[in-house]
This record gives sequence, C-alpha cells and structure tokens, in this order.
Amino acid sequence: MPPKAKFTKQQVIQAAVDLVREKGIDAVTARELGSKLGSSARPVFTVFKNMEEVISEVSRAARNCYNAYIAEGLKEKIAFKGVGRAYIRFAANEPNLFRMLFMGKHNAAISEILPVIDENYSKILQSITSGYGVGNEIAVKLYRHLWIYSHGIAVMLATHACELSSEQIDEMLTEVFIALLKSHNCGGLYDLCR
Repeated sequence: MPPKAKFTKQQVIQAAVDLVREKGIDAVTARELGSKLGSSARPVFTVFKNMEEVISEVSRAARNCYNAYIAEGLKEKIAFKGVGRAYIRFAANEPNLFRMLFMGKHNAAISEILPVIDENYSKILQSITSGYGVGNEIAVKLYRHLWIYSHGIAVMLATHACELSSEQIDEMLTEVFIALLKSHNCGGLYDLCR
C-alpha cells in the first residue's frame, strides 16, 4: 500500500509557487519545498514523481496567474493597450514569476517568439485587428514592436532597475504606438490610441 500523502498536490504546488515568488525558480528544490511545507522532502514525492513534474505544475500555475492579468487587460476600453499595461503590471507585481516565464531561453526567432511564449497570442492579435481595423500583417508588426517595448519596461520593473508610474507607462506606450502607426501609414487611427 503506497504511503498516505501528507499534503495534496495543490498544497505542494502553492508552496512551490510561494517559493518562486520569494526566492526565484532556482529555490524550488525538494529540500526547500519540504522546509516550506514544514516537513522533509519525502512528502513531496508521495504526490509527484519527481521535481520536473513539480516545476511543470509551478509553470502552469504561473502561466494561469499571468493569463488572469491578460484577461483583465483585454477587458479595458483600449484592449491592446490594456494588454501592454497588464504585461508590465504582472512583471512589477510578480517579478519572479515574470522572470520564470519570460526571461528564460526560448530558442525562437523574433518573428516567432510571441506565439511560443504567450498562449494569449491570437486573442491579443484579434484585439489589434478589431480595435484598429488593420490587417493581420500590420497587426503582427504592431504587436511585435509593442511587445519588445513593453518587455523592456517590464524587465526594468521586474529587476528593479527603475521606477515608473502608471501615468508614465501609459504615456510611453501611447507615444510608441502612435509612432508605429505613423510608420505604417495608419494615420487615421491616432484617436483610437487614447
């Protein structure tokens, strides 16, 4: 008869996510996790086969947390701008989860990175095509450029390189988006940015 689990999978996952939030993904070891649960490492392995399975579940939980931010951003009046702000807010509020999800190696070309790292890709792209009435090709370019810019801001906040207010972030995102619209001859869309 297998040993009775002292902790549920969800309790172990939550403890692991808490460890990531406090110390980063490298802190999620069997020993640290056992300590976080007030136990030895052994109970972790009564509900998980190995630490790779734990890390996979932690990644799924972090992704769910991120997806909740993006869902809120998509509900904003200007959905695409809401997504950028949500991405940056996630980085500021959950810096270690952000690092784990978006600051690792992904082995993708810049033209392919967004669908690889973000399962919300098609919803976000749709927010551009429907929100601004542009075709898919222009939407992809706008998304890629704005993501690169938003990612830079997010990394600065996640690493505490600088501080920016919500107002400053809004102004910066708007300025860059308007410049991109101009560069793609989408001049009549400026009013949809504010």
